[in-house]
Amino acid sequence: MPPEADLQRLAGLGCWRGDPDIAPLAGGMTNRNYKVRDRAGTHVVRLGEDLPHHGVMRWHELAVAQAAHAAGLSPAIRFAEPGLVVMDFIDGQPLSPERIRDPRLQPRLAELLRRCHREVPRHLRGPVLTFWPFQVVRSYLHHLRTHGGRGSGRLDEFDSLNERLESGFTGTGLVLGHNDLLAGNILDDGSRLWLIDWDYAGFGTPFFDLANLATNNGLPTEAELELLGRYLDTARIDAATLANHRCMRVLSLLREALWGMVSETHPAVEFDYANYTDEALTRLDVELAGGGGDSHGDTATRRKDGEG
Repeated sequence: MPPEADLQRLAGLGCWRGDPDIAPLAGGMTNRNYKVRDRAGTHVVRLGEDLPHHGVMRWHELAVAQAAHAAGLSPAIRFAEPGLVVMDFIDGQPLSPERIRDPRLQPRLAELLRRCHREVPRHLRGPVLTFWPFQVVRSYLHHLRTHGGRGSGRLDEFDSLNERLESGFTGTGLVLGHNDLLAGNILDDGSRLWLIDWDYAGFGTPFFDLANLATNNGLPTEAELELLGRYLDTARIDAATLANHRCMRVLSLLREALWGMVSETHPAVEFDYANYTDEALTRLDVELAGGGGDSHGDTATRRKDGEG
C-alpha cells in the first residue's frame, strides 16, 4: 500500500484539473512513483529527495529532464517542487534486455545515444554536474570505508582496479551522458524510443553509456560491436577504441556493484538491494575472469528510479 502521506501530498497539489485518480507504480529503486489521471490526461509523479551518497541532486535531474524534453527525448514536465516532479505519462512499453539484444534495434539505440549526447546539452542552461566514472567509484569506495557495508573486504581490490583502469583510459570527448542505461529506462511507444530517468546524468565520456547499455543488458559481442560502430559511424573500430570500450565495460559493472553496496547502507525504498548487489558482483567477476560480452544477465529488467 502507498504511504498515506504520499497520497495526501499528491491529492493536495494545485496542478490537477479536477479530482486526481492516484495509483502507485512499481519498479522504483530509489524513488516512489505514482500514476495520476485527471481531466488533462495521465501523468507520472516521482517522489524522491537528494541522494548525496549517489551524487543524485534533484534540481539537476529536473534541469536535464527539461532539456531532454526540449530535445525530443523525454516526456514534458508539468509541475515540480522540491522532492516531486509531475510529467506526462508515455503510453509505451519499457524495453527488456531481450529487446535490446535484438540486432534490428541497434541502429535506433545508437541514434538515441547520439541524440542524448549531442542534442540535450544544447537546451541546458546554468550549472551542470559531471559524471566521471572513476571518481564515482572513488566516492563509493570512500563511503563504504567510512560507513561500512557488505563486501568491504574487496574495497582495496576495487580501488586498485579503478586506478589501473583510469591510468589506461585514453578516451577523449565530453558529452551529456545518461549513465543509467538499464533496459527499463528506454520506452518504446510503437513509433519512437524515449529515454527517461535522468538522476545520474552529467557530462562525461560517451564510452560509459555505450558500455553501460551493453553490460546492463548482456549484449552479445557482435551486437555490442554493431552498436559501437553505428554510434561512431565507422565500419572499422580501431584497437584504441576497443581498449577504451573494454575499460568502460569493467568500470560500468564495478559501478553497478558498488551502487548496490552503498544502497544497502542507505535503503531509499523497500527493495532487495542485497540481491541486486550479489547479481552485480557476479557479473563483474565474470567480466574480470574474461567471460564477459555474451553474458545475458537480466538484472537490468529493473530500474533504479523507473515508473514501472
